[in-house]
Amino acid sequence: MSENADLKWYVVHTYSGYENKVKANLEKSVINNGMTDLIKEIEIPMETAIEIKNNKRKEVERKLMPAYVLIRMVMTNETWYLVRNTRGVTGFVGAGNKPQPLSEEDYKAIYNAVPSISGDIQEGDEVRVLNGLFENVVGTVKAVDLENNKVLVTVSMFKQDNDVELAYDEVVKVD
Repeated sequence: MSENADLKWYVVHTYSGYENKVKANLEKSVINNGMTDLIKEIEIPMETAIEIKNNKRKEVERKLMPAYVLIRMVMTNETWYLVRNTRGVTGFVGAGNKPQPLSEEDYKAIYNAVPSISGDIQEGDEVRVLNGLFENVVGTVKAVDLENNKVLVTVSMFKQDNDVELAYDEVVKVD
């Protein structure tokens, strides 16, 4: 079968922590049942996130949608049955019993998410700026906005306090 116009992305809900097992089991089942032309891709959406702990930056792979797996497939009774009866799968995402395919825009939006940063910097902490105009200047964190990966830092220059908005990864906590 050539590239099929009926191929669409579907979201499958799994037990938490079973995403990798579901993917592996589905890939085996697809091959064993000769459905490689109907089920093309199985993905666990991942992101690279930056974690900052004890002033050490570490890139980690994190699931974008824990307990969900994306499957690019042609929806038939057979493919629905195969996916639905895979160990660890609790069901398709959709209204009632009818699985809803993702639109291309929704699929792209999943992968175009801004990398997240998590760390141990909080309001009131003393931080050192790593680069830019205020490089090596020590200031006090006034506000933390993890959603936008920003921190508002009060720095003292020329005996005057100034609030500076910086990216979260542009500062490190001073011990």
